[in-house]
Amino acid sequence: MNAPAGLADKTATITLPVEGMTCASCVGRVEKALKAVPGVTDAVVNLATERATVQGAADAASLVAAIAHAGYEAAPIDNSGSERAEVASRKDAEERALKRDFTLAFALTLPVFLLEMGAHVIPGMHHLIGATIGIQNSWYLQFVLTTLVMFIPGIRFYEKGLPALFKGAPDMNSLVAVGSLAAYGYSLVATFAPGLLPPGTVNVYYEAAAVIVTLILLGRLLEARAKGRTSDAIKRLVGLQAKTARLRRNGQIVDLPVAEVVAGDIVEVRPGERIPVDGELVEGESYVDESMITGEPVPVAKTPGARVTGATVNQKGAFAFRATAVGGDTVLAQIIRMVEEAQGSKLPIQAMVDRVTMWFVPAVMVVAALTCLAWLSFGPSPALGFALVNAVAVLIIACPCAMGLATPTSIMVGTGRGAELGVLFRKGEALQLLKDAKVVAVDKTGTLTEG
Repeated sequence: MNAPAGLADKTATITLPVEGMTCASCVGRVEKALKAVPGVTDAVVNLATERATVQGAADAASLVAAIAHAGYEAAPIDNSGSERAEVASRKDAEERALKRDFTLAFALTLPVFLLEMGAHVIPGMHHLIGATIGIQNSWYLQFVLTTLVMFIPGIRFYEKGLPALFKGAPDMNSLVAVGSLAAYGYSLVATFAPGLLPPGTVNVYYEAAAVIVTLILLGRLLEARAKGRTSDAIKRLVGLQAKTARLRRNGQIVDLPVAEVVAGDIVEVRPGERIPVDGELVEGESYVDESMITGEPVPVAKTPGARVTGATVNQKGAFAFRATAVGGDTVLAQIIRMVEEAQGSKLPIQAMVDRVTMWFVPAVMVVAALTCLAWLSFGPSPALGFALVNAVAVLIIACPCAMGLATPTSIMVGTGRGAELGVLFRKGEALQLLKDAKVVAVDKTGTLTEG
């Protein structure tokens, strides 16, 4: 990132993990904020990988500040195994939290749903409730349970959605917040101040508010699981890296973490061990299994002067080699980076989807308001009740998450599954172009070559 001013600056690339994005309108907002930073030539944000890839001369601190100003969190990425492990740990924690919140919301919502909607499904349920606990007490119970659903597991939607709405940049959380609060607020009035409502409109919609929150939590949980599965290929590639290296330092043999190996170090490798970094043989002879790189199952003979690749497996002989590429410069690190970049890239069709979804949430809120006015003006009695229910329905069914996630998730699944089977895509765009391929020719090792 410290290239001199000039041509190198224009091609510098910074990758930032972005937290807090929930829908495609978030993607558009982060991209817009990044592109407004002086020196940025291009910015691509991927919802599925939750990463922003920025090209240009801007420094990481300016980019992080721009993302924070847009209402999201970011931090520079160092492409190290520890950083990847930290991201994986955070995603696992997020999935566990979503599972806990969904389970609690479901347990609290089920009685509300049965009390209010059971009468529509089970004959005599309405009379049974009236004859036992009473309709008003049923409403009090629904109020308590729905309040717990909304403000314990569902609090995330209001903490993020309402500030975004007040900033004039509504997102998916804003849709959930406005829809559920509208149903909840109307029900509160019907429960505790029914005299304020016109005759015939005193009804409660607690189940709508509770079910909204529970279903969106379920969607978020499934989304988190899909993201976790699609990044498993990267985890497996990272798992191929050796964790330690045996080095000659100051006349002694020491075992150190592979991150501490520097170019020029002499590294010893024993039979059956995985080679920690890339290098050049200086002592000994052996055969090395390089199938994970070349696809060739036959071990390759190595003598002094031969090059060895990190993560390949030494066979029967012992040897020493001089490290020539370490850290992010090794072949395996470049393969991992290439797969990550392919997973994070956008297909040509995704640009069109992003343009649509950027304006999707505000458009939905306008349609919901018009729906409410139309039912109030022309709807049958009780018009207010119908107006509320239909406006809330418009807000809730219009989830742009699917549009924003469909394409990037398909890229992650395709590139991830390909990496598991030994097929590496350098660009996500290759997936879209592959649909036009009629013949694929490979050599005996399964390697695709030019010519």
